[in-house]
Amino acid sequence: MSVLPLVFTSGWASGINAYAVVFLLGLMGATGLSDDIPPALERPDVLIVAGVLFLCEAVADKIPYVDSTWDAVHTAIRPVAGGVVAALLAGQDGSLPQLAAGAVGATTALVSHLVKAGLRLGVNTSPEPASNIVISLAEDAGVASIIAFAVFHPVAAASIAAALLVVGIALVFFVQSRIRRAWQRWRAWRERRRPGRGVVGGWG
Repeated sequence: MSVLPLVFTSGWASGINAYAVVFLLGLMGATGLSDDIPPALERPDVLIVAGVLFLCEAVADKIPYVDSTWDAVHTAIRPVAGGVVAALLAGQDGSLPQLAAGAVGATTALVSHLVKAGLRLGVNTSPEPASNIVISLAEDAGVASIIAFAVFHPVAAASIAAALLVVGIALVFFVQSRIRRAWQRWRAWRERRRPGRGVVGGWG
């Protein structure tokens, strides 16, 4: 069977939480739950770094506007991670050229990341932090579930990931006015926290 469904699913999940994807795939391979995981993801150093960064993201992703700053920083990181994971999976399987797999993984991760970042900006228009926490926990649980499912049922998992991606894109268009307002608030929030702003404001 082609590795393409797993590549697509891992790309979608990487756009939401790339560190969780690397950590979960590596852990499943290292513990013997799957023989299809590339050895590079099973290395202890990779697992430790991915695990620590996943914990950092788990905290940052639940704080209003900090989550959007984290997303902005990861606009390049998540697609790259999605492409690398996809290429490694293709190299392990051999049924899909690594370059093509990397392109699919990176593109899917980029689209997924943009959808997540946009929707999280929209969530930040809510006056309370509870919505950020609930959405973040749902994202973490969704990524963990679909990656575990994809290893054993790649086609079904890819179908679910594709449906979620389409729904996410539709939601972005539906709440685009809220996203624009949140974007302006986030820029103002970031501006207030730039080094030196508090000093200038205090003297002004």
